[in-house]
Amino acid sequence: MSAHLDDRPRFADPDAAYRAIIEAHRGLSNEDSAALNAALVLILANQLGDQAALEEALALARASLPPR
Repeated sequence: MSAHLDDRPRFADPDAAYRAIIEAHRGLSNEDSAALNAALVLILANQLGDQAALEEALALARASLPPR
């Protein structure tokens, strides 16, 4: 585990959380889906309120992408 991020499961029902995210995107265009994701990231980053943890999360998310 990192110094800033808690990587333990925190949702009582992770499948329900996943379904809620997927459902929020249902029927959206690719552009609107990307805009929703951007807004969600900014809202959750504000809730996090920790610059170091945000930067760590961004690095982890970037590292999870397939190589190009």
